[in-house]
Amino acid sequence: MAENGILLGILAIFFVLFLITLVVTKMYQKGGPNEILVISGRSDQPRLVKGSGTVVVPWLERVDRFSLETMTIEILTPEVYSSHGVPVIIDAVAQVKVMSDDMNTIRLALERFLSKNPNEIREIIKQTLEGHTRAIIGQMSVEDIITARDEFAQKVTEVSTRDLANMGLSIDSFSIKDIKDNQGYLAALGKPRTAEVKRDAAIAEAMAARDAQKAAAAAGQEAEIAKIDAKTQVADKEREFRIKQAGYNKEAMTSEAEADLSYELQKNISAQEVKKQEVMIQVVEKQQLIEVERREAERREVELVATVKKPAEAEQYRIQTLAEAEQYKLKTTAAGEAEANRLNGFATADVKQKAGEAEAAAEKARGLANAEVDRAVGLANAEVIRAKGLAEAEAMNKKAAAWGSYNQAAIMQMLIDRMPEIASAISAPLAKTDKIVMINSDGAGGGASKLTKDVTNCVAQLPAVLEALTGVDVAELVKQVPGLGEKLSKASTPLRMPSAPAMTAPPAAPSISSPHMLNK
Repeated sequence: MAENGILLGILAIFFVLFLITLVVTKMYQKGGPNEILVISGRSDQPRLVKGSGTVVVPWLERVDRFSLETMTIEILTPEVYSSHGVPVIIDAVAQVKVMSDDMNTIRLALERFLSKNPNEIREIIKQTLEGHTRAIIGQMSVEDIITARDEFAQKVTEVSTRDLANMGLSIDSFSIKDIKDNQGYLAALGKPRTAEVKRDAAIAEAMAARDAQKAAAAAGQEAEIAKIDAKTQVADKEREFRIKQAGYNKEAMTSEAEADLSYELQKNISAQEVKKQEVMIQVVEKQQLIEVERREAERREVELVATVKKPAEAEQYRIQTLAEAEQYKLKTTAAGEAEANRLNGFATADVKQKAGEAEAAAEKARGLANAEVDRAVGLANAEVIRAKGLAEAEAMNKKAAAWGSYNQAAIMQMLIDRMPEIASAISAPLAKTDKIVMINSDGAGGGASKLTKDVTNCVAQLPAVLEALTGVDVAELVKQVPGLGEKLSKASTPLRMPSAPAMTAPPAAPSISSPHMLNK
């Protein structure tokens, strides 16, 4: 029994909880965002709840739901006469909704439509909009309605807005879907325009055909012109390509030439540096030779002081040695200077020949290098000339002292020693001759012996030449030599130079072949 009592108690509790839940659920009402909850029954003005929930006292309060959704109203007017007396039918559509921004307008809509269903509300709105539409049709012509539909819809909306606002409603949009008539007025209204359009279409078609033919001809002409222009452009592009290619080739060749010239210029600059060093070496050598000559002159001075009283043979040997040393010095100096000038000339000629167009660019470097070389050479030559001048002055003093002690035999010996050099100088042009053609017109024969004889005769005329130039009679001078003059006075033959037999074969004389000898 106790268990049954507990079970009944639990069931009673669950039943009570169920009833409480049902009552609470019945008391709390929720509204959606598209509807208004209208709670009435406890006061003169109903409570309005939008988009939220509220507690409703059962049996004391009533809850109604009023939709705020937009309503689509289809409007189809009967035949209505326009301002020109033409009956037309307007098919339009409107979008209407409750003005939910203000609670007062919502209360106006609730007072008029809360107890009505949606169809009844749509019918009321439809009748209102149709009445205003018929009124606007009577104010406008058919043509205006057709051409100015927006203006017609705006007028209907303006007139209807006031009446709908009194009912708490507003028009979102109003538009005309179709305009119709049962008398054929609209069809007749469009026939002139249709004919005009057909006429314009035929004219346009003919003009289009004409324009098409013109366009085809113009297109053909333009096509030919385009072909010619294309060929011309191709030729121009080919010409530009050849010009650019030639320019590129020119630039490449110019770059190669500049590179070659730069190489040659650097080579010449290096050669000039080498030449500069060679010149400096020669300057040093000349300075060393001058120092040697100076020491030699000092030695000669000591030797002259020590041997001044030696026999004439020793004096002659000493004088001959001094003369040969002086000749060797002069020959060596002249040969060195000639070689340096020749190398300088060859280098300058080679630079000018290979530099060519780069002469302007190389001029500055060459000028600087030459200036540096000339400055170094000038300083060295100045030093050499100064030392050489001192040495020559000292040598001249020694020569003057030596010449004061010379006797006639020594002078004669010097002249005799110079005879081979004179003969070599006379025959030197023959050494530079490749071929000689000799023509003998006196019938006395000719050939190499005749050429040697002519050279000997030239040498034999030297005493007379010396006498004419210097006033010194060589034959008289020879007679004054003791012993030699007596022998010459006894001889009946004219004076012959002792060194003449040695000059019968000039050095480096050209060979004369017999096929080129002509005898007349």
